[in-house]
Amino acid sequence: MHHIYKVAELQKIEDDFREKAVLVGLVTREQNEVLLDEYLDELAFLTETAGANPLKRFTQKLDRPDTKTFVGKGKLQEIVEYIKTQGVDLLIFDDELSPSQLRNIEKEANCKVMDRNNLILDIFAGRAQTSSARTQVELAQYQYLLPRLTRMWTHLERQKGGIGMRGPGESQIETDRRIIQVKIAKLKERLRDIDKQMATQRKNRGDLVRVALVGYTNVGKSTIMNLISKSTVFAENKLFATLDTTVRKVVLDNIPFLLSDTVGFIRKLPTQLVESFKSTLDEVREADILIHVVDISHPSFEDHIEAVNDTLQEIKSLDKPVIMVFNKIDAFQYTQKDEDDLAPITRENLSLEDWRRSWMAKNNAPAIFISATERSNIKEFRELLTEEVKKVHGIRYPNYIASNNLLEE
Repeated sequence: MHHIYKVAELQKIEDDFREKAVLVGLVTREQNEVLLDEYLDELAFLTETAGANPLKRFTQKLDRPDTKTFVGKGKLQEIVEYIKTQGVDLLIFDDELSPSQLRNIEKEANCKVMDRNNLILDIFAGRAQTSSARTQVELAQYQYLLPRLTRMWTHLERQKGGIGMRGPGESQIETDRRIIQVKIAKLKERLRDIDKQMATQRKNRGDLVRVALVGYTNVGKSTIMNLISKSTVFAENKLFATLDTTVRKVVLDNIPFLLSDTVGFIRKLPTQLVESFKSTLDEVREADILIHVVDISHPSFEDHIEAVNDTLQEIKSLDKPVIMVFNKIDAFQYTQKDEDDLAPITRENLSLEDWRRSWMAKNNAPAIFISATERSNIKEFRELLTEEVKKVHGIRYPNYIASNNLLEE
């Protein structure tokens, strides 16, 4: 007998097979309820991207995280009760947990405990395809785990045979720490070789103008890459769909240039990832022009711009020429009502001319407003990109455009 399932039923079947997760966050002096809600929405999306099902959120107001258990004792007991009754597999905290907090919570909860950093590293590990990405993620994971060594690492000495590894009176945890330090040193050495290879590849591309797509994760960079380069690059509605840099040669108006898509940035990005993904981020560092893609339909798009700019500042790339591309205008909805106008602003009553006159355009010149999926205003975007590429190309090859103009005349 054939069974016909509705979409909702299929989703329920899928959810039943996925790990059940509980999310935990704090309202503090630095983080109000509105901001925490946004962070927990993002954490839920990260959880789904990792393949788990976020069942419930627990929040608490504290001046600062509890040094022993992050949340207060009473709140932790409430969480533990829920975990037991619902058969939860995974407890995820929105902020970084210290080694002692991690141990104390694990002891009480008796299930897997992770923080946002660990979750992001897990997603990166699952999405790393090439040897370069896998090495970078592995290094970041070990750097994250080194100060958090617990009983779970007792198997490590067996990988090395154990004999000759243990010093006189050395504890198991110290042995494991030394094994991980050796692994980190080897991975760093491997990454240095990868960096050299990638630097050689970039050098071999010659002096072509380089353009790099940057942006908060899931803003549509890969879709834009496909539109400009007319190629097929993996794009899906999940966080960190792109880990390895994709580079394409593009020709617009007889001007050739290289276009690269890079890993999406995110708020609270683990510092280990920024460090270990140096070779990937070098595409951004060595770019002549950056295309900063913004999801205008997201209520926190301004925070996203700031998060990307902070990362660019960290890798010393904030002073480059930037084209601001406000994407997803088809999904834009501004719900906050104006004092003089009771109607909320939506995509239906905003024309391209309105976008061009907006503060976003004035504060971020040059700026363009598009919908990559609907292919709205793509022609104007190509023209703006061509204009910016020509500026750099004209300085690098002053006779190139002149000779082309003579041919046209």
